Amino acid sequence: MNLKMKKYLVFIIITFASIVIISCSSTKVQEYSTDEEVYLNALKLFNDKDYREASQLFDIILLQYPASKYADDAQFYISEINFIDEKYILAAFNYQKLIRNYPASDYVKIAFYKAALCNYLLSPTFDRDQRYTHEAIKSFQEFQMLYPGDSLSNEAETKIMELRNKLANREFFTAELYRKIDSPISSIIYYDEVIKKYPDTKFYEPAFYGKIETLYEIGKYEQLKSIIQLYKSKFPNSINYAKVLEIEKAITSNH
Repeated sequence: MNLKMKKYLVFIIITFASIVIISCSSTKVQEYSTDEEVYLNALKLFNDKDYREASQLFDIILLQYPASKYADDAQFYISEINFIDEKYILAAFNYQKLIRNYPASDYVKIAFYKAALCNYLLSPTFDRDQRYTHEAIKSFQEFQMLYPGDSLSNEAETKIMELRNKLANREFFTAELYRKIDSPISSIIYYDEVIKKYPDTKFYEPAFYGKIETLYEIGKYEQLKSIIQLYKSKFPNSINYAKVLEIEKAITSNH
């Protein structure tokens, strides 16, 4: 490379660097003088759905103005951004942080509910680990205890029933599985789990009927008689009622 070419390249590099420096120096860096100014700008960004930038400003309030009257607002909106982004574990953590750090905040009630809702949304299908299902039920029940007359308590009850049916489904499915692989004693154990723990679910009657059939199949007739009487008193309108009467007739005529 000759001297003339080197000088030309140096010129190009210097010129490019100068443009970058001038551009950067001419960019206005946004500065805020008060916590209110930070909050109002953060809220505008949130309403404009610019959640990443909004979150950064809400973080500034919590870090630089921890005693600000907008601190609980900032904590709530950070939780909401997590929720919108479907980061439910992080959202639940931040809702709980709001409840813990700002117990007098107007956001506490909705934070309690949304934290429970996060666990509800994390609850998997019935055949998976049900840790979040149990957490959601517990959280919704705590909400109901704190706000018994609130309209959200009705929504919480609906979700609790849905989650309890999921747990009952898991036990019932296991009972049916053991029955298919010819393990009746194990099957009865899981039918009993549904009967004892989930009498308010749609799997209650099927568990009773499944247990009756299983006991009949293994010849436990004496035990079966009392269970049939209980079934008849509880489920007179069941689609399985006639079948239970047939089983009762069979064990009565033969024993």
